[in-house]
Amino acid sequence: MPVDYPLLYSFHFYLFGVIAVGSALLFVTRKSPVAAALWLVNVMFCLAALYVMMDAHFIGAIQVLVYTGAIMVVFLFVIMLLNLGHADGPADFRSPSTRMAAAVVGLALAGETLALLAAPMPRLPVVEVPENVVSPVARALFTDYLLAFEITSVLLLVAIIGAVTLAKRGVKA
Repeated sequence: MPVDYPLLYSFHFYLFGVIAVGSALLFVTRKSPVAAALWLVNVMFCLAALYVMMDAHFIGAIQVLVYTGAIMVVFLFVIMLLNLGHADGPADFRSPSTRMAAAVVGLALAGETLALLAAPMPRLPVVEVPENVVSPVARALFTDYLLAFEITSVLLLVAIIGAVTLAKRGVKA
């Protein structure tokens, strides 16, 4: 935990936690699968922010790259390929209460940005990073867990092929 700003750190930690829980609730209550998938992306970004705040920067980066980036793109690809998303999806965001909540969040973020710009920059301590931080993870992934890694990639490929097959079966030429 940063020593200079413990209150600010705690506030943001709980803020990301509340946003993650709220987004998860919105994820399971949406009728549109596309809107639900986008709420899940928001949950994953909040989890990545929580990992970074707990000094697990590599796990936070992997969370964004692998889960939020790659897997959610596959989910959205399959949803759109199967034509599960309907035009009523954006209606989830058009209510006056949602617009008001977005305005409040936008003003809060603008206020935080202005407060950070106005505050003097703290002097950060020099942290020595050990060499080859990623190499033990890569070595384990590509030696001990190579079979599981490859099976997972094949399963994702089979899922995409199955989605394409199901989508083609439903279309009458």
